[in-house]
Amino acid sequence: MQIDLNQLERILPRVRTPGRYVGAEYNSVVKDWEATATRVCLAFPDIYDLGMSNLGLMILYDALNKLGDVLAERAFLPWVDMIAAMREEGIPLYSLENKRPLADFDIIGVTLPYEQVYTNLLEMLDLAGIPLRWEDRDSEHPLILAGGHATFNPEPVAAFVDAFIIGDGEEAIVEAVARYEETRHASREAQLKALAELRGIYVPRFYDVRYSDAASDGQGPIAAIRAKTPEASLPVLKRVVSEMPPVPTRLIVPTVDVSHNRAAIEISRGCTRGCRFCHAGIVTRPVRERPVEEVLEATEKILRQTGFEEIGLLSLSPSDYSKIEELVEAMMDRFGDEHLSISLPALRADSFSVSLAEAIAEGRYTGFTFAPEAGSDRMRAAINKTIPSRQVFDVAREVFERGWQTIKLYFMIGLPGEEMEDVEAITEMAQTVHIIGRRIHGRQAQVNVSVNTFVPKPHTPFQWVPLAPSRSIRQKHALLRRELRGRGIKLDYNDPEASLLEAVLARGDRRLNDVVEQAWRLGARFDAWDDQRDFGAWMRAFAKAGLDPDVYAYRKRSPDEQLPWEIVNTGVEKRFLWAEYERSQRRETLSDCRERCHACGILTAYSREKTESWTCPEPRRRP
Repeated sequence: MQIDLNQLERILPRVRTPGRYVGAEYNSVVKDWEATATRVCLAFPDIYDLGMSNLGLMILYDALNKLGDVLAERAFLPWVDMIAAMREEGIPLYSLENKRPLADFDIIGVTLPYEQVYTNLLEMLDLAGIPLRWEDRDSEHPLILAGGHATFNPEPVAAFVDAFIIGDGEEAIVEAVARYEETRHASREAQLKALAELRGIYVPRFYDVRYSDAASDGQGPIAAIRAKTPEASLPVLKRVVSEMPPVPTRLIVPTVDVSHNRAAIEISRGCTRGCRFCHAGIVTRPVRERPVEEVLEATEKILRQTGFEEIGLLSLSPSDYSKIEELVEAMMDRFGDEHLSISLPALRADSFSVSLAEAIAEGRYTGFTFAPEAGSDRMRAAINKTIPSRQVFDVAREVFERGWQTIKLYFMIGLPGEEMEDVEAITEMAQTVHIIGRRIHGRQAQVNVSVNTFVPKPHTPFQWVPLAPSRSIRQKHALLRRELRGRGIKLDYNDPEASLLEAVLARGDRRLNDVVEQAWRLGARFDAWDDQRDFGAWMRAFAKAGLDPDVYAYRKRSPDEQLPWEIVNTGVEKRFLWAEYERSQRRETLSDCRERCHACGILTAYSREKTESWTCPEPRRRP
């Protein structure tokens, strides 16, 4: 049943940015509810402003709505004022297109891009009137699916999700919907067994996890993981699309300002650089690139069908796209008269070129972002990001000389083996870049420095290392504040409490299910928002569950330990990750794997797939 629109209209004037909650955007798809067999709601567990900038959600929305017997609608978590108003008025969480309660849908597909949205997931389910845990739901309730980068360790929210799509979701979501349609009238158990047969689908209820009792703190490591049904794979091999999926061109045009108010085209997926801290670089392997002409055709359709004047060319490392200069020049030649602006996410200084800068300069690009990640050559060797400091300075000079006045630099602190002199090197690099800018632009030169605390992530060479102690991080923050101040330099860094929470959730196990739920019941939500995060609620939740967050965050794992996220297989072998960790200790680097295959395992894992479009060279023999 559709929600009471009159009731909704009464509360909208009382909340901030009511345009988030009304739908009816240009290019949104509203199908006939009664005439459509299968109804899917794509739910993003944060506000509209962020969710509408998520390209993955738009890709799935486009793919599902192209199916004749399926409708896909959207829902976002309302902001705190709207949540309060909806609870007061008894309005359940609803979709934007047909204004239907989420409980009326057959499937709810939730995007989990990062760990800090876990309590938001529970808030969405509760606001929709859906039981939080799968053990309290049956086939009368919507099937809860989840995907996104955070699901490469699904265990901290395994109690709340019926099935996870691990890896690329474009084909998997369509197959999952088809399996649901085949088993629509079966029990939930039968529905999930049908899903578990698909590659990349992880159904938590079909696995038993047993923990060691050896640890005196009661938080021993995993002793064994067992699949309870033949349909359940162990481990679950991630889903990989062999070629880049079609570009959604009839993009929804938001009715309010959002975080990235532009169209986006994914020009490649995956990365060959092998940065040892980078979770995305591992879990999205291998690299697949979109042909230049396909990008140009998509751009033409997007401009015609949306009215956007800015196109974001998205990739983990867009300047590594093999034909980036050709692409940007062709875009400006073809669409320059339409005042097209091109934006690129963080660039690598070692793949930046003057011609690329000049091509972009024909648009309305106002700043450049580079991510050296570490200030010293020593630390960049440890993380396998071998960009000499001199090269960063040379590129900064080229950018400033061509008219740009602002450069943003991304760094991390708390990396394994980091010393205070490495943090001082961050300040020296930022100051030097600012001096270069001042020589060219005077007081108009601006350097924005963003410093995040390194959080060890699953499936990376640093998955075994502890989080840096909060005391050490605060000392490094003090040094940064002392050295990076004054006109023309802006410093931004994150709260150590936020890093601790992220570290616990990133490498947690199923025992955290109770903590996540208890933290939510104590008021935790919007944990990624500094002004909303309730760290005290989380600490009380840990105490109530009898668990110590420090054990998850600060304990060094042994190389032979069975890790919670090993229930998932990314295709990159554990022996390769450990070898990379050992190389990091020796400050040894590996070359870009487009130049030489380092036998990470991805080709072996997908040996029977269509791999012609992958950038992997011929594999070398193992040592």
